[in-house]
Amino acid sequence: MIVVIDYDTGNTRNVKKALDFLGVPNQLSADPQKILAADGVILPGVGAFKKAVDALNERQLIPIIQQVARQGTPMLGICLGMQLLFDRSYEFGQTAGLSLIEGEVVAIPDNLGVKVPHMGWDQNQVTQKAPIADVFDQQFSYFVHSFYVKTAAANILATVDYGVKMPSIVKKDNVIGMQFHPEKSGQVGLAGLTKFKEMVENADYSRN
Repeated sequence: MIVVIDYDTGNTRNVKKALDFLGVPNQLSADPQKILAADGVILPGVGAFKKAVDALNERQLIPIIQQVARQGTPMLGICLGMQLLFDRSYEFGQTAGLSLIEGEVVAIPDNLGVKVPHMGWDQNQVTQKAPIADVFDQQFSYFVHSFYVKTAAANILATVDYGVKMPSIVKKDNVIGMQFHPEKSGQVGLAGLTKFKEMVENADYSRN
């Protein structure tokens, strides 16, 4: 069972619909015990970093998500959910993130001659081969964001070039992030969610 963390961030229903379409057993939940017992966890997100952190804090979910990562459960952060995986964001001041992957979230520069927010379809370039990234190589996926992640190259599986190279897929151990919306990215997005399902099915971990 994959649990989509439900904390009122906008795209939870769309993620669930995509999983339902693929026939993947899933549920929306903010119940800590259900999240901890899940075979896989998806952290979606739309909107501002601080508001999302506040919503997770209100539900006392930050230590739960950190425990899920520590126990080796496959986890996928989507859009803002990917940004939350990192140490901090500078959106509306500095806000601490989940610190599951080292790095920070910064504004897309406004002097690049591109429109901000980065909105629409953009082409992914895989930088490290991995099953969950390979399906997106040279493929277009759908983005909506004004901030992007700065992290070590070792954590980056794919990038897009939008005046500056920005990570579009990141991974550290069992924790994966997609800056784009796979649930809004047509067949290639569904293929990415299928790869996450396969990662969950093939996971070898202990909750101890």
